[in-house]
Amino acid sequence: MNLKTQALNSRFFRSFPQILFSLAVAIAPLHAQANNYLHAGKPDFAALLAPPPSPGSAEQKYDLAEVVSVHQDCPSNEIAAAMSQDNGVSIFYFTPAIGNVFQPGKLPVTEAFLQRVHEDAETVVDDAKNYWKRPRPYVIDPGLASGKLAKSFSYPSGHSTESMVLALVLADLFPDRQNAIIATARDIGWHRVEIARHYPTDIYAGRVLAQAIIREMKRNPIFQKDLAKAKAEINAAQK
Repeated sequence: MNLKTQALNSRFFRSFPQILFSLAVAIAPLHAQANNYLHAGKPDFAALLAPPPSPGSAEQKYDLAEVVSVHQDCPSNEIAAAMSQDNGVSIFYFTPAIGNVFQPGKLPVTEAFLQRVHEDAETVVDDAKNYWKRPRPYVIDPGLASGKLAKSFSYPSGHSTESMVLALVLADLFPDRQNAIIATARDIGWHRVEIARHYPTDIYAGRVLAQAIIREMKRNPIFQKDLAKAKAEINAAQK
C-alpha cells in the first residue's frame, strides 16, 4: 500500500464516526414522523394551543395552588383509582363504560385499530411536551411528590389527550355509550390533577388537542377504512 492510499484510508476512518452521526441525524426525523393516520406536523399543536402559564407568573401560582387544593381534598378511593392509571392509558379503561363485549382479545381488529390511534396521539403529545418543557407540579413543589414519578414534561397532559382521543373514537364505535365513554376520559384526565401529576391547564389543553387530533385523522381515508372495519367487527359481535 503506497503512502497516498494509507493517507486516504486514515482520513476515512477518522471521519467515519462523523459520517455515521450525520446519517443518523438525517434518518431519525424520517422515523419520528412515521405515523399511522396523521401527517407529520399535524395537528400543529403550537398554533392550536396557548402556551402554558409562564414560570413565576400569578397564573402559574394559582394553577399550582389548585393542584395542591385538589390533591389535599381528594378522597382515598379517588387517589387509588388515579394511581391505578399512573403507568399510562389503556383502551380497556373504557370497558366499564362500554360493557363486556369490549375485552382483550374479543375484538382483535378494533383493538389493533385503537392501538394505532393511540400511538399517533402519543407521538403528538410527546412532541408538544418537549416543545413547551413545562415542569410538572411535583418538580416545582417537591411536597407533592409520591410514588414513581415521570421524567417527562407536563403540558399538555398525555393521559388527558390520549384518553380523550380514544374516547372520541370509541364514542363513534359505540354511540349508545357515548356519554359514559366521554365521562370516563374526563375522569382519567382529572385523576392526574388529583395525584399532582398535572396542572388543570394541562388537562384542559389535552382535551382541546385530542379533538384536533381526531379532526386530522378523519381526513385520512385509511383511518376511515379502518374505522369501518372496526364497526363491522363490533356489529358482528353484538348480533
